Amino acid sequence: MEAGGPDRISDLPDSVLGEIISLLPTKEGAKTQILAPRWRNLWRSAPLNLDCYDLITSLGDVAGVVSRILSSHQGPGRCFRILRGFRDYEAANVDSWLQSPAVDNLQELRLSYPRKIQSELPLLSESFLRFSTTLRVATIEHCHLLDSIVQGLQLPQLRQLTLSNVWISECSIPHVIAGCPVLECLMIIDSFSFRCLRINSISLRSIGVRAEYHEDELNFEELIIENAPCLEKLLHLCDGGALHVSVIFAPKLETMRCSSDPTKKISFGAMVIQVTKIFLLLAFTTLLTCISMCGKIIGPKLYIQSSSSGEPKNLWLRKHKNFISYHDIRLKKIVFKTYRGTGSQVSFVTFFVLNARVLESMILQIEATNDKEEFLAKHRRKLQLENMASRGAQFQFTTDECVRNVWSIDDARVLDLADLFAC
Repeated sequence: MEAGGPDRISDLPDSVLGEIISLLPTKEGAKTQILAPRWRNLWRSAPLNLDCYDLITSLGDVAGVVSRILSSHQGPGRCFRILRGFRDYEAANVDSWLQSPAVDNLQELRLSYPRKIQSELPLLSESFLRFSTTLRVATIEHCHLLDSIVQGLQLPQLRQLTLSNVWISECSIPHVIAGCPVLECLMIIDSFSFRCLRINSISLRSIGVRAEYHEDELNFEELIIENAPCLEKLLHLCDGGALHVSVIFAPKLETMRCSSDPTKKISFGAMVIQVTKIFLLLAFTTLLTCISMCGKIIGPKLYIQSSSSGEPKNLWLRKHKNFISYHDIRLKKIVFKTYRGTGSQVSFVTFFVLNARVLESMILQIEATNDKEEFLAKHRRKLQLENMASRGAQFQFTTDECVRNVWSIDDARVLDLADLFAC
């Protein structure tokens, strides 16, 4: 708004201004109280968006600030985030905050209990249940989920759920999924006290799991997708651990990431896929062998991260090269992270250069030391770019990061991105 021009914002009703304020970070939302007399009560009556991490200052006593905000706020709750980066609080603070009227009708809750070394995980507060009918997004971290709370849990509007470093029994975790009839995105990070997770959900579209070893605990070792008719993304977000993945029924599955550990296997029905040590295979590449055996179409995006150890062999290519060559490869985008130009990498990339007829773009991320015309010209020749099957495809070498770091995929909300591997 230009100086002296009409004040269009003041023409808006309080309800609209309140919605705008609720979209601001906590500090900025509170600062709107100094704009004009009319704004003094707007923030306190607007839907509350309270992020404890936004309040961290060198002065400390963030827990006291949170308590004062909750005691003075009049409006309904929209979003309440208590994240792991915020440490100035105790489990008793969490219980008190969750009981505050200021968070009535909460829609998003990101709840991380304080983590103390060599101590038992705190219990999830029963106050969590008061949001069961309104929650749409929930992250629960560093706590113990009692069977008595979980097995009767009903979350009819919940669409995104993250369980991170939680203790939950094997008999309870199916109840959590069954109690969320519209759940679309599920992320389970380093949780334990169950060995096997069976997925039966007609609503789930994306699943992400990271299974780390917990000493003296029952560890997560097996994921079975029994019935997931809408599942599109399945991500194993760790290269270690002992997780075995089985897919029985997921007809819409199109994006997959698995461990690059050669001892790990993925089962599709009666078929077992041995993951080679060539790449960290992202979005379809772990399905290549299965696709070649089943005659399915490959596409549309392929993200690859090269292994950093040894000079691997293209075992899948040797075994199924002729079969794949006779099938339509409908890849439109290929991104290769850490391309060093080894023999196996050249062979792998060249295969798609010569066979992907509808390819639109191919990006190879190289090290800065290789960003020289001699290296680039040499590998343009090796990859036979002049014979590309798709004449209109754009080819690019880059030193920029082009594949999302897997450790940044740590929340169910990330799973909802259309292209979650792109930076």
